[in-house]
Amino acid sequence: MKEKRTAKAQAKYTDYVVKEPMGLMEFLSAMMPQASRTKLKTLLSKRVVFVDHVITTRYDFPLQPGMKVQISREKGKHDFHNKLLKIVYEDAYLIVVEKMQGLLSVSTERQKERTACTILNEYLKRSMGHLSRVYVVHRLDRDTSGLMMFAKDEKTQHTLRDNWHEIVYDRRYVAVVAGEMEKNAGTVHSWLTDRVLYVHSSPVDDGGKESVTHYRTIKRANGYSLVELHLETGRKNQIRVHMQDLGHPVIGDGRYGFEDLNPIGRLALHAFKLCFYHPVTGERMEFETPYPAEFKNLLIKR
Repeated sequence: MKEKRTAKAQAKYTDYVVKEPMGLMEFLSAMMPQASRTKLKTLLSKRVVFVDHVITTRYDFPLQPGMKVQISREKGKHDFHNKLLKIVYEDAYLIVVEKMQGLLSVSTERQKERTACTILNEYLKRSMGHLSRVYVVHRLDRDTSGLMMFAKDEKTQHTLRDNWHEIVYDRRYVAVVAGEMEKNAGTVHSWLTDRVLYVHSSPVDDGGKESVTHYRTIKRANGYSLVELHLETGRKNQIRVHMQDLGHPVIGDGRYGFEDLNPIGRLALHAFKLCFYHPVTGERMEFETPYPAEFKNLLIKR
């Protein structure tokens, strides 16, 4: 009989199961009566409280029976501190991180600079030994911020890569685009061809890779639109090219948009949601980060 592998968390968590509906602060106060409200708010602000595996910072977050609340006991994530990268979740098989804009996911032949991959490799060597390293599963563009994951062994990497569409059931981005979107929701379907420095999009099959992006318009104001995007495929520069196809390029995108339209000094694209089945345990893992404040500020009506 084959032994079942169970993910043993590197970071230690205190687990609580919600029995009745209540706000998160009320629940934490009940579970940790010795802690002051100030201490509980500090836990929330330090992003070490998880609700069903999602970092939650809202003190009034509505809990329902059956939800699981976790509090990390190792507040510094093995004293990991980096202004360009945050560890959101870690266990024996994978690491989920939030990457800041400007940081490469992995190095390329042309670019050998410091990357998310090298930063995590240094961290694992310090905490687990010199042979430890991360294995690349997927990437985010340098100028895109948000959630991504790395495997901690080759077998997990292959499982994730070979079964990506079965394992990852929801990936969502948020973007600020130029102009006011005509539709509240829609789908962009095209074939993309990577021409090294530029990805070409064709409305018909021209030998490129079939690519599908679903979008939903959240808000329109000040000549911009805040858009949520759901990827059905994950091609290089897919969102940026598809928004260009719609005539509403992502702001800050000098390659596929308007070079002089960069009001926040960055590409306004953020991977805010990542949901998948754990490659070893099969458990549903759901992670979400807030929309960047500078994105929302652009759409505050003046």
